[in-house]
Parts: sequence; C-alpha cells; structure tokens
Amino acid sequence: MSAVTKSAPAAETARPLLAVNNIEVIYDHVILVLKGVSLSVPEKGIVALLGANGAGKTTTLKAISNLLRAERGEVTKGSIEFNGRQVDRLTPNDLVKLGVIQVMEGRHCFGHLTVEENLLTGAFTRKDGRGAISKDLEMVYHYFPRLKERRSSQAGYTSGGEQQMTAIGRALMSRPSMILLDEPSMGLAPQLVEAIFETVRRLNDQEGVTFLLAEQNTNIALKYAKYGYILENGRVVMDGDASQLSANEDVKEFYLGLSSAGRKSYRDVKHYKRRKRWLA
Repeated sequence: MSAVTKSAPAAETARPLLAVNNIEVIYDHVILVLKGVSLSVPEKGIVALLGANGAGKTTTLKAISNLLRAERGEVTKGSIEFNGRQVDRLTPNDLVKLGVIQVMEGRHCFGHLTVEENLLTGAFTRKDGRGAISKDLEMVYHYFPRLKERRSSQAGYTSGGEQQMTAIGRALMSRPSMILLDEPSMGLAPQLVEAIFETVRRLNDQEGVTFLLAEQNTNIALKYAKYGYILENGRVVMDGDASQLSANEDVKEFYLGLSSAGRKSYRDVKHYKRRKRWLA
C-alpha cells in the first residue's frame, strides 16, 4: 500500500519578514488604541493595512517603526519581530539600520532643502561610501524621473505628487528591505496615485523591497497588494488574499461602496449590522 503524503503543518511554513504579535498600544497611559493587533508580512511581499480614518492604521505603523514614544504612546502588550529578532524596544535609528523605514503620512519633506538634498538625507546612516550612495541616487531617479528634472528645486515649492516621490525616494536611500508606507494616495489626483502605486510594484518586483502600506483607498491598495488586513477600532476584523478581499461582499459594500445590488451610500448602512456580521 502506498504511503499517504501529508501537507506540511503551518508551523513549518516560512518565517515572515515582519511579525506583529497581539500588540496593544496605549497613549498617555490611559487611551487604548490598538487592541490585540496581529499581522505578518512575507519577505518581498506587498501587504495592505486597510480601514477608515481613526481605525489604527498609522498607530500600527508607528508601533512597528518605534515612533510612538514621541507621541506619548507605547506598546504595552505583545511583540514585534523583524527577520526573527524582537525589535519593539529598539530606537527608530537602530531599526533603520536593520532595514525598516517609515514614510510618514503627509509627505514630510524638508521644504528649505532641494529635492536632491532631501534624498541624500536618507543616506545619513550609511557607511558604504559616496560611490554606493551616488549609485542609489541614480536608482531613485530611474524610478522617479520627475525628481531628476526637479533635483535643484526647493522641495517646499514642488507639487504634492513630487513631494510624495521625494519622501519615498528618501526612504530608498537608506537601502531598506522594508518600507512602511502611510497613506500614499492622500491628497493626490487619481493619475498620480496610480503612478505611485505602479512604482511601488516595480520596486517590489525589481529591487525586492517589501512594503506594508496603510491606505484608506481600498480599491487601489487591493489592486497592488498581495494580502490585506482590515482594521476597525483598533482591531483586525478581516484579513485575506487581496483578490479574496476584493471579491468579498462586505468589503465591496462598506469600503468600495459597492454591493451585489449596486452602489450604496455609506449613510444607508447600519454600523451595528457591519459589526454583527464581521465580529459575531
């Protein structure tokens, strides 16, 4: 009798590059913002963190990048591991040296510096010499040719799209293995949003950069991500492959404004109905 081949148990699957394990975040010692959030990001993956404004997306990214303390927040429970190492007690600077960097919401640039000077600030932790830095600067200009045209312009006088490109390019100059990208579509025209996400995909495919992106624009995020998590009120209420989430009726109805009956207004949907279906 032939032997039966068994599939490998979950414990034997590849270790994720980033693992967030049941974390809680409290601000000012009293305000509970994240309530047991867990997620994982595979190496060279694109994972979307979705949800409405105030759901906890930015707080999750700042918990990973260790920027909470500047806002009187802290991770009080759970753990965060990057490449098998617990990192939730490291400084943001040490985390950048390990290969994790966050692109903040709002396209934060040094307005008085030129575009190229902004990009070069991203390389301040590097010790590999001018030649390597110059090579990576040309790599950034390859992915964002508009920045090469504007390299001598003060960043404060560039467009919103150019500032978003500058912010991502500055992150790339640190030679990261993972970028935490917060609301890249905010305030940008649809064509620019598409261009930004297309560049994210190219960087993932061609440079092997892993992305965890927080985004309210569920439609564009699920188009480019491979996996997604949906946050509500500091909890993960749904997760799955991007294609499965895009096809899910709840996601269509509450985040894309679509249902099997056609487009709906959010005002027509009872909040308790959503909570009952997802969390019952």
